[in-house]
Amino acid sequence: MRTTFTQLENFGHSLRAPSYLIRPKTTEEIHAAFKQAKQLGLTVAARGAGRSYNDASLNGGGIALDMSAMNQILEWDTGSGLARCEPGVTLEQLWQKVEPEGWWPPVVSGTMKTTLGGCLAANIHGKNNFKMGTIGEHVTQFTALLPTGAKITCSPKKNADLFYAMIGGYGMLGVFTSITLRMKRIHSGLLTVDAFPVPNLSRHLSALLDGAPNHDYIVGWLDTMAGGSSLGRGQIHAARYLHESEDPKPQETMKLKNQILPPQIFGVFPKGLLHYFMTPFANNLGWWGVNVAKYIASLPKHTFRQPHAAFHFLLDYVPNWELSYGRGGLIQYQSFLPKETAEAAWTEILQMSKKRGMPSYLGVTKRHRPDKFLLTHAVDGFSLALDFKVTDANRAKLRAMLEDFDQIVLANGGRFYFAKNSETTAETALAFYGKSAVAKFKKLKKRCDPNGLLESDLYRRIFGRQE
Repeated sequence: MRTTFTQLENFGHSLRAPSYLIRPKTTEEIHAAFKQAKQLGLTVAARGAGRSYNDASLNGGGIALDMSAMNQILEWDTGSGLARCEPGVTLEQLWQKVEPEGWWPPVVSGTMKTTLGGCLAANIHGKNNFKMGTIGEHVTQFTALLPTGAKITCSPKKNADLFYAMIGGYGMLGVFTSITLRMKRIHSGLLTVDAFPVPNLSRHLSALLDGAPNHDYIVGWLDTMAGGSSLGRGQIHAARYLHESEDPKPQETMKLKNQILPPQIFGVFPKGLLHYFMTPFANNLGWWGVNVAKYIASLPKHTFRQPHAAFHFLLDYVPNWELSYGRGGLIQYQSFLPKETAEAAWTEILQMSKKRGMPSYLGVTKRHRPDKFLLTHAVDGFSLALDFKVTDANRAKLRAMLEDFDQIVLANGGRFYFAKNSETTAETALAFYGKSAVAKFKKLKKRCDPNGLLESDLYRRIFGRQE
């Protein structure tokens, strides 16, 4: 098992950490990495595809377990819709396996490049959280290796305390070795999508709230540059599955050739080069123009049919788009607010970012519901994800502003999602998780990892080193 010393980055290229990189192919090799770490006095953090916007899969000075080589779909039952996979299997592998046979993953992220192990560690949500919850709610069982060498199997009924703590536990209790997930039956490769504009934040949130019960997915784009009476304006995309017989050619629309995102524009220009042309617009004036143009283009309300992959994986339309933000990269700030306080909190946040000269360049909204996981980010309300450009000149001011955002979110009963958060402190994490949840997680941590081998930069930031 080869070990290399390298510098790893987060997805936004704004955070870096030198680490010993190990790429295990078997459970035995994961165990060997734990033993090696204990002998050398190092910590270990699992890393999937490295698609987190923050420090969730970074472990400065320690070992990073690159799980991408454990990427086999071990079992697929097209009758029951159950898939058992190794943790390095990506959403791309999974949907391309099941979709031609009339199934779709129940919850997906905005990119298909994430691994299932990473998806469970963060307990990802999708555009259907209000209806289907997080990905963890569709896991029937998983196996994991603890740092002690113990192999465990968990389900909602077996080792339930670990099931609800390891999903959403950011890999700090053990390492997933297999995941069994139930797919969603579909009757077409297409979704019916309603797209319509919303003129301000109040109407934006009302559209998400009122539209969710009538659709299977709903998501909003928010013009982060608009102010005054137009603050929070944007566009809603609400989609629903086609029922049986609505699609006259379901077998054709579910073929991979009709789902895979094309690598070229107009069949000629490679998308892989687009980020070079986006770079000149990655500034306040440039993104103001992009946002205005996008809002104007959204004004005609329209309904259309769209392939599942095209609807879900917007982040994959332009390969390496994050590089357009320049050398300092970007970070994403995502907050979750109850439906009663979201408008007031986000009005204050959007106004503050503009006043301080550091507006977000992209805003995405979703409708959410609570769940039963121990370290949950869910609320009965909404989420808002904001992208910020990082430079040497603004890094300290940006961090201070995001810490101020944290206080606004806390004061309004909100929560945070640690796949998209780079500055939240241990005090803030304790305040929104609650003392009892943090105490329970740390008790499980001592039980599963008595020597404190599993740590990441994120864990140290929000929980501190193991006591």
